[in-house]
Amino acid sequence: MQNVRHFVILAVLIAVVSVLTYLGLDALELMPVAAAAQAAPIDWLMDLQVKLIAFFFALIVVPLVYSLVVFRRKPGEAGDGEHIEGSTSLEVTWTFIPLVIVVVLGYIGADNLAQVKRVDPQAVEIKVVGYQWGWRFEYPEGFVSNTLYLPVNKQAVLKMESSDVLHSFWVPEFRVKHDLVPGRVEIYRITPTLIGDYKVRCAEICGASHAYMESPIKVISQEEYTAWVNEQAAIAAAEAAAALANPDPKRGEKLYNEAGCKACHSIDGSKGVGPTWKGLWGSQVPLADGTTVLADEAYITESIRNPSAKVHQGFSPNAMPSFAYLKDGQIADLIEFIKTLK
Repeated sequence: MQNVRHFVILAVLIAVVSVLTYLGLDALELMPVAAAAQAAPIDWLMDLQVKLIAFFFALIVVPLVYSLVVFRRKPGEAGDGEHIEGSTSLEVTWTFIPLVIVVVLGYIGADNLAQVKRVDPQAVEIKVVGYQWGWRFEYPEGFVSNTLYLPVNKQAVLKMESSDVLHSFWVPEFRVKHDLVPGRVEIYRITPTLIGDYKVRCAEICGASHAYMESPIKVISQEEYTAWVNEQAAIAAAEAAAALANPDPKRGEKLYNEAGCKACHSIDGSKGVGPTWKGLWGSQVPLADGTTVLADEAYITESIRNPSAKVHQGFSPNAMPSFAYLKDGQIADLIEFIKTLK
């Protein structure tokens, strides 16, 4: 009867500590606001795991503390404690139960993954390029943005590529995190459910400026999204036509800042990941093979579209990603900007 009383007390204490531990962890609000449909199953699974953590914490700590307090050696006791042999049935039980739990959690996790990756044939398609150290978003309408715009309550399929090293696309409010592997196209599906401003971060250490590799994300209504896409497509078409007719160094400087050129190429003569642009135009560029080449329009254009064709002496091959997506007019603007850097 005494043993039964101890088990009843332990069961009550374990239940109380489990609930209090869960409520304490839940009150910390460790998760940011959920802003995507994919966040719901992930948050549900996370909540289940926190409940299990609270229960197993109590299951271990409560009997331990209870035993230290209740079954401690009393003053004057000098004998050995009761000798207890192992129990086969107990060992089988505490092996079988965790096995069942792991299998069940594996099934739930697989079902969660299926929900997160569910395909919507009407999804908006956007190309995402991660590079050291920034993000570029290419829209099928023919323009590029450094801010990712997404329509609310509509799935977006992001076809993600890395132009150099491993990166990881992570928006805490969307929950889903996905790695970008060089040489592969990774598919990331997300359905924003909350209009607002967010931020994508790189969650994979990718170099010296990894901490600054972030870009804004704007979730807007479908009407606003359609209007924005039409506006950007018209602007891109007009700029391309204007650049071909009359290259502008100011547009080139803007592109230098927005396309990620400044991450590798300085304009003040200091050495970076890539050679400086100061004094580049019209100079004789030393190449890795010992020859030199004139820095004219042909060389700069080739270096932008196929950086490994002629490797600058003192710099690593394949260090620069291809910017072949740039239109002729944009390259012309960049060249005009480079011409001003004497």
